Amino acid sequence: MVWAGMTPLLRLFAWLLAAAVTFATLGPASYRPHSNLGQDGEHAFAFVLIGLAFGLAYPRQRLLASGIALAATALIEMLQFWVPGRHARLEDFLVDAAAACVGFAVVGGLDWMLRRTRPSPT
Repeated sequence: MVWAGMTPLLRLFAWLLAAAVTFATLGPASYRPHSNLGQDGEHAFAFVLIGLAFGLAYPRQRLLASGIALAATALIEMLQFWVPGRHARLEDFLVDAAAACVGFAVVGGLDWMLRRTRPSPT
């Protein structure tokens, strides 16, 4: 893939992004960034970025990375049961999981298009 030389940086960025989203999800609500997107929009935006980042960072393990991302999304949502002032909701998980899948799908689609348009070595 085009990004192959940047893999270590992409992986670092993906994990830092995952840590930031985890902190925003489980940390104090006052530290969470707010926007005009609303709660579902903010969730979707964050997890599309997660899908994009991990899809780019792990191109050869994209299916495995997407499964781990979905499991981690479920875990983060369930951990909110034990965080004062936070609440776990099925709707949040569904939005987060769907958004992460969209991010992975976009990267997979771009990768597929790049491979098809690249001239074959002869």
